[in-house]
Amino acid sequence: MPTVIPTAAPKRGTQTSTPRAKLPARAPAARKSVPLPTAQRKRKIALALAGGGPLGAMYEIGVLLALDEALDGLDLNDMDIYVGVSAGSFITAGLANQLTPIEIYRLFIDNETKKRKNRKGVVPNTVGALKPEVFLRPAYREYIRRVKSVPSLVWQGVTRYIASPIKRSPVEAFASLFRAIPAGVFDNEAIAKFLSDTFSHSGRTDDFRQLKHKLYSVAVDLDTGKAVTFGAPGFDHVPISKAVQASAALPGLFPPVEIDGHYFVDGALKKTLNASLALEDGAELVLCVNPLVPFDADAAHKRAKNSKSAASAADTGTWRNAHIEKLVEGGLPAVLSQTFRTMIHSRMHAVLEKYVNKYKSASVVLFEPASDDAQMFFTNLFSYATRKQVCEHAYQRTRQDLLERYFELAPVFKKFGIAMNLEVLKDGSRTIDGRVFKRGAALPKRQRLDETQQHLAAVIVALEAFVQRGRVSSGQ
Repeated sequence: MPTVIPTAAPKRGTQTSTPRAKLPARAPAARKSVPLPTAQRKRKIALALAGGGPLGAMYEIGVLLALDEALDGLDLNDMDIYVGVSAGSFITAGLANQLTPIEIYRLFIDNETKKRKNRKGVVPNTVGALKPEVFLRPAYREYIRRVKSVPSLVWQGVTRYIASPIKRSPVEAFASLFRAIPAGVFDNEAIAKFLSDTFSHSGRTDDFRQLKHKLYSVAVDLDTGKAVTFGAPGFDHVPISKAVQASAALPGLFPPVEIDGHYFVDGALKKTLNASLALEDGAELVLCVNPLVPFDADAAHKRAKNSKSAASAADTGTWRNAHIEKLVEGGLPAVLSQTFRTMIHSRMHAVLEKYVNKYKSASVVLFEPASDDAQMFFTNLFSYATRKQVCEHAYQRTRQDLLERYFELAPVFKKFGIAMNLEVLKDGSRTIDGRVFKRGAALPKRQRLDETQQHLAAVIVALEAFVQRGRVSSGQ
């Protein structure tokens, strides 16, 4: 049977009388610099990233920074297959173009990046960071095009009403005026241009066919409702930058993207992860990241009540700062957010369950926020002000997740020559700021102690479950 491993949902603060299990004291011997055996390198590994708007991209970058740091033998720039949907397509396109996770962080998160001269005094051929305003430029051309259509639409309404003033109400006669409403609020052409410039530099490409590894960006054909995979045969002639623009064209916010006479919108409308693309291509290990999950308010309240750790206090503060006890009190934004998350999450897990029977030799490992993660729910989906905070949050949560799931994940990764570096995972002083800029203070001592206790309790629970499954499978 294949292995489908979702994010663990440990019982925080769980008490148990079972003897404490100890993680290995030393980090595994395998390092990124050690070449893998030929037999292992032939086994395909893929990365699939879901959507979630700018917030989702920030979370995914934090997850990737944690995975890149803690998994020895894994090179995120050397995956056999990359699958990106919506916001995830931005990141997979960068990784496939040999942009490291740190470089992607600088491009999408740290918009204060400055060009520095090299030893010869020449500014390298680099692109500045993707500033928030690039995503928030009004779609003036779309506005103008729609405004130009208003006179003719008004005239059509007048003629309809005059022709049959009794049978047709004014609202019905002038209903065609709704066609003058812009299809998108913000302009996404600047996004495509930024990516095109980024991929035009030496060592990179804007052509799917010239990439070292396979890259797929999923969008939806607006006129047919069918998912289209850019990068696949028949759709690999489309520039990567244009495909990403189409994959992330969320209806209502960005206008549909025209490609070869067809109009395309956000791929998340049809597919959440689409890891099946990688599995169908022969991937035996697929690492998946889904940044959006439904929020469990009851679990959040319970954790806030039972936990006194600094990490939990931060989430509790986020929950309380929202000034609501029930999600309905958050109004339409909270209701729509929960509805959207529930729909895409249930659809994703339904598909993951099908993988168990269809791809029997594959392992799918999923990373996503906990259901009681208030910070991920109450952070504005399109907020940029907190991008570093969200990224750091994802980085720390993923490190915690890896440590808690060590006994479950280590055997799976080992089959592919990947080792979990416990020395890195147990180092509570690590932060993204310290890694990217080689500086940054450690987390507060109290927070490190509380989190360590939570990790240990969760590891014991995971180990007990792992041993129990072994007994059941052996018939004991």
